[in-house]
Amino acid sequence: MMKKFGREDISGQTMMKSSLQRAVRAQILEEYPRLEPVMEQIWPKKAVPVLLKCQNHISVIVLDGKPLFFQCRGRQWVPTLRLLHEYPFMMPKMQVDIGAVKFVLRGSNVMCQGLTSPGGRMDDVPANTVVKDSKQGALHRDVNMS
Repeated sequence: MMKKFGREDISGQTMMKSSLQRAVRAQILEEYPRLEPVMEQIWPKKAVPVLLKCQNHISVIVLDGKPLFFQCRGRQWVPTLRLLHEYPFMMPKMQVDIGAVKFVLRGSNVMCQGLTSPGGRMDDVPANTVVKDSKQGALHRDVNMS
């Protein structure tokens, strides 16, 4: 979705009103409660982020030129991979074993065998939860829905 994302894909940008900021911050903290202790570092209350409206109904929250979260078609706010690398504890983890890596990197769906075999790991989460994907013994590769 964001692979070939550039400036030409941005259709508009606005500074977020304080009421919208409060609502979005509350929504993000509800979705990612582990961020509560560091939310002030990520998004200070006095800061004024910019909301980018992009093609294909994508919204991006940018603070000091750094994209923090994006939303597609009004669904959940999802952290950027850069933010996830800074705060890896923020979301549940799904880890695939070494044998599944080449298939997942080519775009395959993550199947149960890759998660339940030795080397695979799943945090207990409800369906349709945003999770980080990683391979055995490596950093986070992407963000997916469970």
